[in-house]
Amino acid sequence: MHKVIIIGSGPAGLTAALYTARANLSPLVFEGEQPGGQLTITTEVENYPGFEHGIQGPEMMNIFRKQAQRFGADCRFETVTGVDFSKRPFKVIVSGQTFETQTVIVATGAKAKLLGLESEMVYMGYGVSACATCDGFFFRNQDVLIVGGGDTAMEEAIYLTNFCKTVTVVHRSEKFRSSKIMLDRAKANPKIKWLLDSQVVDVLGVTDDLGRKTVTGAKIKNVISGEISEVKTNGLFVAIGHQPNTELFKDKLDMNEVGYLETIGKTSYTNILGVFACGDCQDHVYRQAVTAAGSGCMAAIDAERFLNANPL
Repeated sequence: MHKVIIIGSGPAGLTAALYTARANLSPLVFEGEQPGGQLTITTEVENYPGFEHGIQGPEMMNIFRKQAQRFGADCRFETVTGVDFSKRPFKVIVSGQTFETQTVIVATGAKAKLLGLESEMVYMGYGVSACATCDGFFFRNQDVLIVGGGDTAMEEAIYLTNFCKTVTVVHRSEKFRSSKIMLDRAKANPKIKWLLDSQVVDVLGVTDDLGRKTVTGAKIKNVISGEISEVKTNGLFVAIGHQPNTELFKDKLDMNEVGYLETIGKTSYTNILGVFACGDCQDHVYRQAVTAAGSGCMAAIDAERFLNANPL
């Protein structure tokens, strides 16, 4: 029987693995469909403390993994397909095999909702981004587009004006899901322009002789007239929401209406004693690598203390 199984391998999961491994709990980590989490589709990471000159996202997550493995974490590139939290020891099912564990740390993360364009994925991390806080700095004095009509889109559009020359909001309607106060703030900002009744249907770019990709524009379709035009831009931000990867825990763990796992107070405790949640599957506010890592540390400490107080 394992003392702790960690489901997920982004900054939260691998930090939890590091802490539980150093506590001599021999954690078993199932890395899931996207080992390393969302940072593996990010190019340059400049806002994580300790990397003065920045670092590539996949390289950083590989460092996280090796650091946890150094202290005894068992990291496996497998995906959990089922869980049974009805009693301790809990059961975690992977490829038809059942693992028993005294505690579980859920760190399955979230994924940004995207437009579903093939070109969007071609330029993801090379001018296309789903996180203005992460990548806005790279577009200093440049023109960018941002897609969305909710509070997140308005908030990120306003944030981008701190760096960008212009920010153009592309929204498929003239009605917005955002709150009036956020919409009014965005409309009052002179750097923000508007392309309404419009949607992005293609991302345009070039690749140089060294294989470096650059976004140069986007094809925009007017949803009323059907007319398609090309708009020059240096970057495209997608701000249409996030979806937590929590389908596995439906009807097993408490979650909000969107699917984010709910934890008790300022802890990582879920409604099931011995099951803890951390990272972007639980945090719908900050969604940063450094906050995810911090919550992974919290979950590891909570799990260690729980095991000391509730041995099997």
